[in-house]
Amino acid sequence: MLKLLEIENIAIIEKASVSFSRGLNVMTGETGAGKSIVIDSINAVTGQKTSRELIRTGASHAFVSALFEEISPAVSEALADCGVPAEEDGTLLLQRTIYKDGKNLCRVNGVTVTVSMLKSVGETLINIHGQRDSQALLDSAKHVFFLDSFAGLTPQVDAYAADFARLSAVKKAIRSLQTDEAEKARRIDLLTWQINELTEAAVTVGEREELHRKKNILNNSIRLASALKAAVNALSGDSDSAGAASLIAQAAREINAVASVAKGLDAVASTLEEAENTVADAAAVIDDVLNQLDNVEGSLDAIEERLDLLYRLSRKYGETEEEMLAFLADAQKELQLITLSDERIRELSAERDALLASCEKQAAALTAARKKSAKKLSAAVEGELAFLNMRSCRFVAEILPAELGPDGADRVTFLISANAGETPKPLGKVASGGELSRIMLALKNVLSEKDSVGTLIFDEIDAGVSGEAASKIAVKLSQVSRRAQVLCITHLSQIAAYADEHKFLRKEELDGKTYTRITSLDKEGRARELARINYGENPGETQLISARQMLEEAAAKKTI
Repeated sequence: MLKLLEIENIAIIEKASVSFSRGLNVMTGETGAGKSIVIDSINAVTGQKTSRELIRTGASHAFVSALFEEISPAVSEALADCGVPAEEDGTLLLQRTIYKDGKNLCRVNGVTVTVSMLKSVGETLINIHGQRDSQALLDSAKHVFFLDSFAGLTPQVDAYAADFARLSAVKKAIRSLQTDEAEKARRIDLLTWQINELTEAAVTVGEREELHRKKNILNNSIRLASALKAAVNALSGDSDSAGAASLIAQAAREINAVASVAKGLDAVASTLEEAENTVADAAAVIDDVLNQLDNVEGSLDAIEERLDLLYRLSRKYGETEEEMLAFLADAQKELQLITLSDERIRELSAERDALLASCEKQAAALTAARKKSAKKLSAAVEGELAFLNMRSCRFVAEILPAELGPDGADRVTFLISANAGETPKPLGKVASGGELSRIMLALKNVLSEKDSVGTLIFDEIDAGVSGEAASKIAVKLSQVSRRAQVLCITHLSQIAAYADEHKFLRKEELDGKTYTRITSLDKEGRARELARINYGENPGETQLISARQMLEEAAAKKTI
């Protein structure tokens, strides 16, 4: 259950710490005091989609922290899936920081997690039921999910959905291979021509770079050869004159001959010998380049012709040699697939038939299970509705055959007859706002009996309800809170009277800024709040007495 909620810089809440207890926790307050912001904060810290617009004006970020106690095995399993260790004392701490730039920092028990991981854990902790859930009841496409949840069919539906997704993918693959014969022939001709052109060209990686190098050498070969030969002659000499190397060697020999006569000549001789080696090495390098000039293959015209071919190919198949070769590989693969498409179609068709048979079998099993559970669901919801002052109401979970789809082969629609003798019709055509609220409560109450989630939140479940119906909703919420913690935002005193913990939210202004204050009410504070709800601000003593009686009556009924 949710033990402590801490909020910082969410809308008009600058900073608040709210503790919750077992049983029924009720939040009341004037319109705009921030009750919905508390729900938004819980949504945020449990990983639901949120917006940076929630961040309080002037703040750089918003922060929400939620401490839970007595976590269920389902929560522990979700933590394990996220790689987060569970605390030995059964507590769980969720934290989320939302920044102005849209980034989020999420932690579970101090371990940094993604928003999706936070959501996977949060879904095992809390179910939030608001007015949007009532609208979901009007969408018949979602009714199958309610029924499957009640029937405990989620694992079977997930297994079926995986096979159906594969079936859809195989069908798509078959369609893509089943092109008409004329188009297939045209494609084969084009691919064959492209493959032949690239294969005959025998493109190699780095070829153009090497050709440009050879071209540059050939274009400059005469001037380059003349300069290199002159350099070699200067360094090594020729038949007419000695080169630098031999002259330096002669100088070294002369110095060595008299080195013992004068101090320091040994060093000079060593320097000259090193110089001779350096000059000889340089001459060898230059001579090697000259030999390369002599070994350059191909004429300049041949190189130009090859470069022109590579340029034309690059315009069609890719700028670089790597891209041309990748195009060739892809074309060869596609041609092979087209050539072998008939065989591949046969393989895929066999897989399609097997998957179709499996999906039809699973769908039939789902249909049988849904029909069996639909009667139980209808009876359970009608029992809840009878308690909620809708005694003549008939609730029907209608199951009609449909084409095979992601959820099976059923179209599930919830029908209702609010009055005796009337034919059940779709909810959206006959249910009022108040009736929808009660139907949703009845349905959620039935579903919650099969749910391991420890905290249920009802956001203005009382919409469109008053009088005796409101009192019945209050009793039902109190009953639900005996097996799960319930948090409820309400505008009705009948519901607030049944609270085990009553929070009051007040909006205040200070220095031109708006703040929300959240306080826990004692018995007298609760009486004053019930009187305010019923009679407005500054209630009289008679009205306070009436409110105290409401509290006493609710307390007496809760013990029954």
